[in-house]
Amino acid sequence: MDTQKTSLEYSHFPVMLSEIIKFSSPSKGGTFLDCTFGGGGYSKALLNYSKTKVISVDRDLAVIDIAKKLEKKYQNRFKFYQLRFSQVNKIIKKQVDTVIFDLGVSSIQLNNLSRGFSFRSKENLDMKMGLSSFSAQEAVNNLSEQQLKLVIKVLGEEREAAKIAKNIVRARSKKKITKVSELVKIIEQSKKKVFSKKINPSTKTFQALRIFVNKEISELINGIIYATKLLRPGGKILIVSFHSIEDKIIKYFFTNYAKNKSNPSRYMPEEKSDKNFLFENYNKKIFKPSPYEVKINNSSRSAKLRFATRSNNRFFFPSSVFEKFNNYLEVESFNV
Repeated sequence: MDTQKTSLEYSHFPVMLSEIIKFSSPSKGGTFLDCTFGGGGYSKALLNYSKTKVISVDRDLAVIDIAKKLEKKYQNRFKFYQLRFSQVNKIIKKQVDTVIFDLGVSSIQLNNLSRGFSFRSKENLDMKMGLSSFSAQEAVNNLSEQQLKLVIKVLGEEREAAKIAKNIVRARSKKKITKVSELVKIIEQSKKKVFSKKINPSTKTFQALRIFVNKEISELINGIIYATKLLRPGGKILIVSFHSIEDKIIKYFFTNYAKNKSNPSRYMPEEKSDKNFLFENYNKKIFKPSPYEVKINNSSRSAKLRFATRSNNRFFFPSSVFEKFNNYLEVESFNV
């Protein structure tokens, strides 16, 4: 038995599972698209309801063995594909009743120190979630100082991005940066010495590099668009996010393409068309994990859940979302 893979399964905590089950109503049956399989937490919970079918996708090669076990157990009810968000429409052709996303880095990725996602790692800088073109090591050693600054500032929302980028370039001129610990040391030396007890000084830079390496912004935008296209009228799309950039994109998408979209200006005439929305009236309420969940799974503390219901309108391509978040997309597109 592969004890590492077995332990990976059991170390995975599906975030806000009770809320996902409550709002997705699997007891009524239907076809569910789990866009972030991970350790299989959501998929397994959904399959506990006898009338459900689940299609799961994940870009991470490390989860395939877990998925194969489920495929064997639920032969006619579960199917897994190794895909990025942006590829779901190429494989899945039939409409689904519910779509679920659990964004960010998974516990499986974070706890495997050899993959370089954790500040605790002494291993190589990697941060590839799967189906990625380059690693964090290649990014920090090949991007220009200006590009590094923008990656860290825009994608990590790090105020001291300029100093961190400058010190990365200075350090790599002497010796190639290959280890997580080397980057952590550079960041700590760059930051002002007033460190938060709750937030590691490397958090924002690591977030920025992870997003950049895995093209998480473009993947999220395309993923939501294609998931919405696959969703039947009346179906729900539920998304758990973990940082402000993700949440801004989700909020904009659900709000801007909802039936009850607010007018951009009170001085402009109200739009009367009943064809320019993809979702029914959107409830802007944000759902957060319970104090008990945060206590047993501290990594869930920053989670936010939003969901929307697909309208009866014919799907149209929501191009404005790319214009709205072009500043992130431009940075994410830097060549390495």
